[in-house]
Amino acid sequence: MASTDETGREAPHSSPSGPTPPAGPPAGPAGPAGRMPRWLPRAMVLALTLYAVFQLSSWAFHQLTGLLINVLIAFFLALAIEPAVSWMAARGLRRGLATFLVFLAVLIAAAGFVTLLGSMLAGQIVKMVEEFPEYLDSVINWVNGHFHTELRRVDIQEGLLRSDWLRNYVQNSATGVLDVSAQVLGGLFQLLTITLFAFYFAADGPRLRRALCSVLPPARQAEVLRAWEIAVNKTGGYLYSRGLMALISGVAHYVLLEILEVPYAPALAVWVGLVSQFIPTIGTYLAGALPMLIAFTVNPWYALWVLVFVVIYQQFENYVLQPKLTSKTVDIHPAVAFGSVVAGTALLGAVGALIAIPAVATLQAFLGAYIKRYDVTDDPRVHGRRDRGAGPGAFTRARQVWARWSAQRSRRGSS
Repeated sequence: MASTDETGREAPHSSPSGPTPPAGPPAGPAGPAGRMPRWLPRAMVLALTLYAVFQLSSWAFHQLTGLLINVLIAFFLALAIEPAVSWMAARGLRRGLATFLVFLAVLIAAAGFVTLLGSMLAGQIVKMVEEFPEYLDSVINWVNGHFHTELRRVDIQEGLLRSDWLRNYVQNSATGVLDVSAQVLGGLFQLLTITLFAFYFAADGPRLRRALCSVLPPARQAEVLRAWEIAVNKTGGYLYSRGLMALISGVAHYVLLEILEVPYAPALAVWVGLVSQFIPTIGTYLAGALPMLIAFTVNPWYALWVLVFVVIYQQFENYVLQPKLTSKTVDIHPAVAFGSVVAGTALLGAVGALIAIPAVATLQAFLGAYIKRYDVTDDPRVHGRRDRGAGPGAFTRARQVWARWSAQRSRRGSS
């Protein structure tokens, strides 16, 4: 039997090397340090959910980028025609009918302009095709006379017809017909989408503003309505400046085309004015290409004169005319206008270049009401003049020197 101590408990066994150490506490469940925190699974699920929502939103945004850009264009188009629609609605006309009449007027003007230019361009192309052999003969005679060659028109035509370049070009053009057709249909659908959204924005403008203000407190409603009014005014001012620049450009090019006696000068002038101002980025090149083509049919040197004039006028418009007009009609600094166009082009391409200035002008006018301004100190460095001291200016000193020199000459002459 095991030995017991005085209290009745078993005495610890002894070993040859000494007494046996007591046994440790029995193994139990893991402590708090060995458990998974209760919030960790929920945090992981929340993180995965947020990541999935972000990926889904990013995918949807990229898929709907085209639609969002169309809606943005339609919104600014509706802001542009808002004054005309409101003017007719104030005289008893329904907004839907007023909007339809405005769009109808724009459509008729655009269709008439395109028809006139199309017939003119078709006639000039036919004329160029008929007179192409004469142009080719004149070029061949000039080359033979200056370089002492023996080129013939028949040899050049046969070489072109048998060349691999022409064969490959025809094949690529035939295969690209479907792509061009798809692009044309896509452009028509995009134009229809923009027109429908712009019509609804303009016709239901008051309803849209009421729906937007109904979810905002009264103070925010006043701010939204004021921002809307500023956007309408700035967009109208921007279109006014563009229309004025189109008029100046058309008159300048009309004078040049009349001097060169290029046919269809009025239509070409209208083409240059409208296309160069209302088609951003590539509008200038499209506008100048058609007058050059028509001038080439009259005299090849005239096409060169038109090119030189287009380049010079474009520089004058970019650095002198456009900043001045934009700063007066849209009320933004010329440097800000130029920078906004560059930034808009980088963000949204041609659409960004077109709507950048009215958007920046609207934002600047809206934020101007929340910026506190102070009186500027009367310092020459602020007002653009330098302090030249209390002495006379350079012009006054020069006039005094001239007076003394004249007096000395008169005394010498009298003596």
